[in-house]
Amino acid sequence: MADGAGNVNSIDNVDNVDKNVGVNAGQEGRENKNGGKWAAAWAALKAAVQTCDKCGLCATRSHVVFGQGATDTPLVFVGEGPGEDEDAQGLAFVGKAGQLLTRILSAGGISREEAFITNVVKCRPPNNRVPTPEEMMMCGGFLEAQLLLLRPKILVCLGATSTKWMLKTTEGISALRGRWFDWRGIEVFPMFHPSYLLRDDSRKKGSPKDLTWQDVQALREKLDRYGKEVRQDGTGA
Repeated sequence: MADGAGNVNSIDNVDNVDKNVGVNAGQEGRENKNGGKWAAAWAALKAAVQTCDKCGLCATRSHVVFGQGATDTPLVFVGEGPGEDEDAQGLAFVGKAGQLLTRILSAGGISREEAFITNVVKCRPPNNRVPTPEEMMMCGGFLEAQLLLLRPKILVCLGATSTKWMLKTTEGISALRGRWFDWRGIEVFPMFHPSYLLRDDSRKKGSPKDLTWQDVQALREKLDRYGKEVRQDGTGA
């Protein structure tokens, strides 16, 4: 793991994330997102995720949750895995935790519709348990392919599981939240998972909700900075 200007590595062979996807995600991610090659690569990745049977989660899922939102965006959120509501609807972060996330972001001036949101694993673990390392390994290539195609500026890891997976660390979320890291040129920003905030209603200074509000403000400032860069040089994400 690395902080600031350091580098964090995860899966090797960036341009060959998952042979079953049938796309060169690294190359296509550098294509214009409005181009036909990019759209074909994204569609192929989505089809591969929808039909995945690499681990036992496929036997108990109702729906695969690929993720949703804007694809031409500087901001991606990644959580742990789908819950009951997400499994029922096939959409990420639509339950109580997702609704709280939407409200928090909106209060900070960030539109959830302008971001893409997904999870490390795309199928619900039974009883909402934490995904096993084996399950995350089976699904990790799909997440990496998504990131290589989306090419966001910022990746917000929601909660300990997604943070530890992306940064390959054993440090807890309390120590990592509010800090900036690097993953292959993408700025990674860990935050508390909204489900954790639902279990702690305190709004005192230093409470999880207070710290999350600080994090949202820092995220907003970083997005504004990227927005200024885009306006100055005329390029997009």
